[in-house]
Amino acid sequence: MRPLRLEEIVDRETYAALRDDYRRRVIEHKRARRLAVGERVSLLFEDRETLRFQVQEMLQVERIDASEQVQHELDVYNELMPGERELSATLFVEIEELSRIRSELDRLVGIDEHVALRVGAGRGEERIAARFDPKQREEDRISAVQYIRFSLDFDAARRLADPAVPAAIAIDHPNYRCDAALEGPLRESLVAGLASDPPPLLASPRAAAREDALLFEIGGLRVVARAGRETELLVTAPGVSARAWLRGEVDLGAALEQALRRALRHVEARAGSARVEAIAADGDGLLCWRVSPGSRR
Repeated sequence: MRPLRLEEIVDRETYAALRDDYRRRVIEHKRARRLAVGERVSLLFEDRETLRFQVQEMLQVERIDASEQVQHELDVYNELMPGERELSATLFVEIEELSRIRSELDRLVGIDEHVALRVGAGRGEERIAARFDPKQREEDRISAVQYIRFSLDFDAARRLADPAVPAAIAIDHPNYRCDAALEGPLRESLVAGLASDPPPLLASPRAAAREDALLFEIGGLRVVARAGRETELLVTAPGVSARAWLRGEVDLGAALEQALRRALRHVEARAGSARVEAIAADGDGLLCWRVSPGSRR
């Protein structure tokens, strides 16, 4: 996923007016990205929206306004952003009894070597070990909050995207053995995040001001990059209605094939895969194709 940028952050005054509605949206978004692994461990899979919420809340609580300080917070939280074909999560050890927190955490020392993502089953199972943040690693104690990553190759990402292939988070620490399946909305959200950035939950006036960028034109067709989305292109035929094209009244011929091929290559180079789908732009019936990350159709 792309790092968060300064122009995507809302100033504190604007955020104060949007905060309640935004918090409700983020809570719902997080609900689909949280996984309980037994009674004492849970994972929140991070993405641009969960991390942007943390930045916005930090700025609001700490009353941070200066651009250089805002950028510092962005740099801190961008370190948690999942990279290409990567899942990033915050692991919580949940202990309600205050008097037992230290002793229970001591029992889990070494857990950084016992957390994995399992994809497949039986002889076809692949185990992807979690990478814990080395900044938090200590030999004789652990924190109740840990930051972890799972790096997937193309095959593992492809299998994770197939709901018929079982997948789970497994912990096999001597003092805590449990696993939890990745399925339903959670798995759908993770797979979608591997393909592209999530839709923004908070509109930034500065980001909204950015314009679509024309990449190239071929035979009257225009290929445009969506504002702020390097991996989503629109291929349009200005002035040509879908109805006229379907009736054979307009022949786009080789120009259409060439434009779509170039657009697919552009997205594949940045996202690893690409698909194309026909849409009606702005509801006016004009011809338009969207090229975005995903399997080709």
